[in-house]
Formats: sequence, C-alpha cells, structure tokens
Amino acid sequence: MSNLANEDVNYLRNQKSSVNVSNGKVYLLTKRLIDIIGSLCGIILLSSLFLIIAILIKVEDPKGTIFFSQKRVGLNGREFKMYKFRSMVSNAEEKLSELLKFNEINGAMFKMKDDPRITKVGRFIRKTSIDELPQLINVLKGEMSLVGPRPPLPREVTEYSPYDKQRLLVTPGCTGLWQVGGRSNLSFQEMIELDLQYIERRSFLIDVKIILKTVLVLLGSKDAY
Repeated sequence: MSNLANEDVNYLRNQKSSVNVSNGKVYLLTKRLIDIIGSLCGIILLSSLFLIIAILIKVEDPKGTIFFSQKRVGLNGREFKMYKFRSMVSNAEEKLSELLKFNEINGAMFKMKDDPRITKVGRFIRKTSIDELPQLINVLKGEMSLVGPRPPLPREVTEYSPYDKQRLLVTPGCTGLWQVGGRSNLSFQEMIELDLQYIERRSFLIDVKIILKTVLVLLGSKDAY
C-alpha cells in the first residue's frame, strides 16, 4: 500500500458510521506546539540515556545497527519511516515469515510474547518502552504526534476494513489509549475501538492524561512485549 486514495479518505470522512474527527484549529495548533516542545525537550533530556542504550546495543551485536527504521502508515495513508532502537537480531524481518504461524493476536497485527528474534538488551528496552524513544524524531518532523493511534505497517493496512481505516484519519502517535489501557493483552479489535474512541473524544486534557499514564509504563509494564 502507498497512500490512501483521495476518494477513499473522503469516503471515510463522510460515511454515516465514521467517527467524528475533532479538527478544532486551536486544539490542533496547541497539539502541534506541545509536540515540538515535548519532542525537543525529550531528545535533549534523554540524550545520555540514548548514548547508554546505543552502547549496550552495539556491545551485544557489533554488526547490527543501533537504530531500526520501518515503513509505517500515517495520516491519510501517507507512508513514512518510523524510528526505534533496534531490539531484534539484524535479520529479524527475514525471519518473520517463519513465525507468522505463532501469532498470538487476532487481526492485522503480529505479536509473539517469546519472540526468538528479540535480543537481551532488546527485551529490556521493550519491557520499559525505551525502544520507542527515537520516535521523538518522528514527532519533531511532524510525521507523528506524542499522542495518537499507533502507526500500522503497510501489510497490516491491506487487511483493514473500511471501519478499521478510520484510525488513519488523524496523525499517529507515540502513545495512546491502547498503550495505557492494556497494550499487548488487548485484541486487535479492542485496539481499534480504543483508537476510534480517542479520535472522537480527543482534547488537550485527554492528551495530557495519556502522557502522564505513559510515564508509568516507562517505569515498567507487564503488558509490554
């Protein structure tokens, strides 16, 4: 998949069953301002942590890269490269086809609790969600927001129903209701419902509440893998 066609986007916006997307100018401007300030502060304040994690990743697997970039689908189906700290072996994508039969979640997602591709450092940074921190770069670039639906993989979007595609009508985020509401313990459809609920109700106050709850996840969550 590349970008959603204009008629596809318009159909989703106009269909009677679609969510009511909040597009208030004040809210969107405030949200973008918070994204810029928040991502800049995060990158600066966490620079020492970034360095430590980078060293640990290189020590465990000198041949692999520190960062992992992956094509994701964002606002209105636009594709972009999302950044993470590498938490898997360098040939993880090639090994995926062998593991699809062990998928532990229904729907257009892949989750495996004891994924053999995850490194020792990777297991720790995933458990604490530290692997997600480089996405602050995506936020600064405007490809993502601090809060919003998680950006899916192109192969996942090909399996979306028109109802599921409604989550692509807003800028994707680093965290959202799914991450603070159960994460990997939730089904694909439950994730969709939480995302659409956020899109319907999103506001400055809700965004702040989700960010504060996310801090608790960074201190360690049994739901992350």
